[in-house]
Amino acid sequence: MGLAAYFRLARAGFVLAREGGLSIVDNAALPPSLRFGISVGRLFERSAVRRTGRVERLTRALNRLGPTYVKFGQTLGTRPDIVGVEVAADLSALQDKMEPFDAALVPGLLTEALAERAADLKELSAPIAAASIAQVHKAVLDDETGRRTVAVKILRPGIKRRFRADIESYYAGARFAERFARELRRLRPTDVVRTLDRSSRLELDLRLEAASISEFKQNTDKDDGFIAPDVSWDHTAETVLTTSWVEGIPIRDTAALDAAGVDRKELARKLLQSFLRHAIRDGFFHADMH
Repeated sequence: MGLAAYFRLARAGFVLAREGGLSIVDNAALPPSLRFGISVGRLFERSAVRRTGRVERLTRALNRLGPTYVKFGQTLGTRPDIVGVEVAADLSALQDKMEPFDAALVPGLLTEALAERAADLKELSAPIAAASIAQVHKAVLDDETGRRTVAVKILRPGIKRRFRADIESYYAGARFAERFARELRRLRPTDVVRTLDRSSRLELDLRLEAASISEFKQNTDKDDGFIAPDVSWDHTAETVLTTSWVEGIPIRDTAALDAAGVDRKELARKLLQSFLRHAIRDGFFHADMH
């Protein structure tokens, strides 16, 4: 691990501090060394952040820094109790509204992953959702079993290299903290990064996600009012995942739910019942229900 990892870490700290990322941290429970570091870091905040307290550019900053920073932002976006409602609303855009990669690359990526099977995927739409690791297109699958609408998830080009670079900088930061901030050693930051490293590697192989979807589908196939997609294994690879298309409304889009006539109390009841059924009956549940 060379100096480049420390340089990336310093750059990330500067970008986050400048865009107000340190202002959402509650200093009260932190050890003195970290409180001092955050106070120094906040000296680099843009004047607009200091004046208004708004951190609307934080999402853009995380996007620019790389995929693991985006994943961290996605997690914070689901916790308004920690970061506040305004910041959480801003960060929620990281879940599926990031800048997509060039659509002109898609045919080549599909051919590289699926070989001759890529020709079965027709009428690919523009990206309908884009997140830190992959983006999703709507398409028509036309093969020997028939013609149907599908969702095609494609990993971002170069994502593994970027993850590797981010993780190396995290390791550098963890080792620096263990060496110079004695209060943090009990939190074992290197072990935390090692866990993130392991989980990230798993997330970058879409065949594992496909296997989870298939198991989830098998477990819930007879559940009333619950639909899980089917996986097209002939059109799934390490970097491409193809499933049946399921229409839906994001649960946080309350206006769209109301416009569709959805009873939100009944929806909440079904959601809770389904989650408990999957967790208790199957021991296998969806843990990212945004």
